[in-house]
Amino acid sequence: MWNWLRLVKDSVSEKTIGLMRMQFWKKAVEDMYRDNPPHQPVAVELWKAVKRHNLTKRWLMRIIDERERNLDDKAYRSVRELEDYAEGTQSCLLYLTLEVLGVKDLHADHAASHIGKAQGIVTCLRAAPYHGSRRKVFLPMDVCVQHGVSQEDFLRRKQDKNVRDVIYNIASQAHLHLKHARSLHRSVPAKAFPAFLQTVTLEDYLKKIQRVDFDIFHPSLQKKNTLLPLSLYIQSWRKRY
Repeated sequence: MWNWLRLVKDSVSEKTIGLMRMQFWKKAVEDMYRDNPPHQPVAVELWKAVKRHNLTKRWLMRIIDERERNLDDKAYRSVRELEDYAEGTQSCLLYLTLEVLGVKDLHADHAASHIGKAQGIVTCLRAAPYHGSRRKVFLPMDVCVQHGVSQEDFLRRKQDKNVRDVIYNIASQAHLHLKHARSLHRSVPAKAFPAFLQTVTLEDYLKKIQRVDFDIFHPSLQKKNTLLPLSLYIQSWRKRY
């Protein structure tokens, strides 16, 4: 379901069609909780997960609502708006993952909130070159205005100091969320850690973008880190995130 929702925005030519798909999933979730899921493979499997793990309906519906609002195809007005979107999608997905793992813990939820926000911010940064190739910019407008940078500057792939400062500010916010999440690791139950291993990939991207002086279009940012699986294994073995 998550991939279906994520791809709706890029796969439909009209907002109306996207809204219709979102309405399908809203009704599907409602029907799941009435034990009457639609005869659709993804919906049936999700219904089974809902029953097996007693998943919270609120998180499922919020993910759909946020994806629906995001169909407007506009830049985020502020970093706060981007964080709110990330909380309603990435963080909610982590809350559901914790439920699947049988974790009900306030500290784990707090960490999930920060990690989800970091994930949303990093995703926005990583996708900027792709969106730029389609003549779109979704980076928070408040940070761009603060540094006197226009959307056209990103479309032209400018690399001056002001453009890099925009990326630095946005990336720094992701780093802060990651730092907050990791500061809680002693209070988070160990069985929650598998849900949080994405912090390894987030940190990897933030380090790479720092090494290229926050040039978001640098070719090295599109290359895979072949050592990433090893880093994930080590963190998993150490019971850290």
